[in-house]
Amino acid sequence: MASTNGQGGENGALPAGRAPVRPQVHDSILSAIGETPLVRLPAGFEPGVECEILLKVEFTNPSGSIKDRIALFMVREAERKGLLKPGGRIVECSSGNTGAGLCLVAAALGYPITIVIPDKMSQEKIDVLRAYGAEVVVTPANVAVDHPDHYTRKAQQIAEDTPGAWWPNQYHNPDNTEGHYRSTGAEIWRQCEGRLDAFVAGAGTGGSLAGVARYLKEQDPTVQVVGVDPPGSILADYWRTGELVEPGFYFVEGVGEDEVPGAWDPEVVDDYRVVTDAVSFAMARRLALATGIFGGGSTGMNLVATLDIARKLPAEARVVTLVPDSGRAYLSKVYSEDWLRDWRLLPPTPAADATVADLVRDGARAWVKPGETLYWAARHMGERGVRPLPVLEEEGGALLGVVDEARVMELLAAGEPLELLLVQDYIAEAGPVLDASAPWSEALAVLAEQERVLVREPDGWASLERRDMLRALPRLDHGGTTDV
Repeated sequence: MASTNGQGGENGALPAGRAPVRPQVHDSILSAIGETPLVRLPAGFEPGVECEILLKVEFTNPSGSIKDRIALFMVREAERKGLLKPGGRIVECSSGNTGAGLCLVAAALGYPITIVIPDKMSQEKIDVLRAYGAEVVVTPANVAVDHPDHYTRKAQQIAEDTPGAWWPNQYHNPDNTEGHYRSTGAEIWRQCEGRLDAFVAGAGTGGSLAGVARYLKEQDPTVQVVGVDPPGSILADYWRTGELVEPGFYFVEGVGEDEVPGAWDPEVVDDYRVVTDAVSFAMARRLALATGIFGGGSTGMNLVATLDIARKLPAEARVVTLVPDSGRAYLSKVYSEDWLRDWRLLPPTPAADATVADLVRDGARAWVKPGETLYWAARHMGERGVRPLPVLEEEGGALLGVVDEARVMELLAAGEPLELLLVQDYIAEAGPVLDASAPWSEALAVLAEQERVLVREPDGWASLERRDMLRALPRLDHGGTTDV
């Protein structure tokens, strides 16, 4: 009996227009892939837009992104073609999501796996790959596509050097496009009941854009397909001119490219839009706050372009775009105001007006009282990174000093039971203390001599380290500077 998974069986095939039968209880996580919901953007979300906008929420796939679809399809096709045999290692280059999808499939089917990922990707993505048991190779993001350390070239080399390995090569694998043609495209058409005016999506490998576009245009050639690109990617320029431009750097992950991928098909795209990182991230954050749809940076990019298209459409029109993955993969980036400010993806602070508070990071805050245990203090310092750790009076909350970190390390090294020791016996001088409202230059002067300094905030205490200063100084606008 054939499996009834969200992609229509073991190889993902499903006759056009037929809804798959979803089991109430799945025998494998793999049959939970696909059949993601379409969610309507609330009316009034964007002034001037009257038509219906539907979001294909792909983070409901088991590993959290649209890439689960191609991971399963490419693996099954490789098995069918004899390219991947039992015990063979999967080796792939990924910006994170395909890697996670392949790791999920590899874990379910018992394959060892190696993922090669560039270092500009979020730490959350890298941690997920390792949690799935993958061997993770991190490569520099700022190398040319033909450099041996480029993540695509590195994955290819590892695969060639590993007996029995299979390199999916998602960027140039036609099964990437075919997987989206059979699953994502067919789902969208069925869920829309054959009524759709435009489809808008970014492209990284290009498989989702091309596969969905091909399916939709086969059903209705009048469906408009709009690609979206970040500045620095070559795809929009190549679509317009047929010429390769010099790629640049951009922050949005999973979309854009520095070479023309074989899985992408410019012939099925009717228009292209370019959306900046700052605008993409702002829209992703706005969408999460306004609707609860918690997407990544590419979701914001897609929605910016979608709204631009929708402004020119009548009220009865319908546009579909993708929510490729979840914002949970970008907590340290898109959803971190510190990171956004460090890279000037939020408006910079005029240096003439900046204070110490503008440099302090939105991290853990803590303080202890003299009667608390040294064990609890050590947890704050070690696990939460609160250093120096202020010690405040039991009554009134005046600053007594900081926990003596050097003595705590000595005690830990000697195996002393910190649960039996009290903070009051291990207090050191606080050293310089800055007020959060003081000019930022005061912090610069103090940190020239000190590794870290204590900062008094209106409702508590924070620390400021040299590392914090190095990351935060680019937030300041001295006049005449250029944003990232």
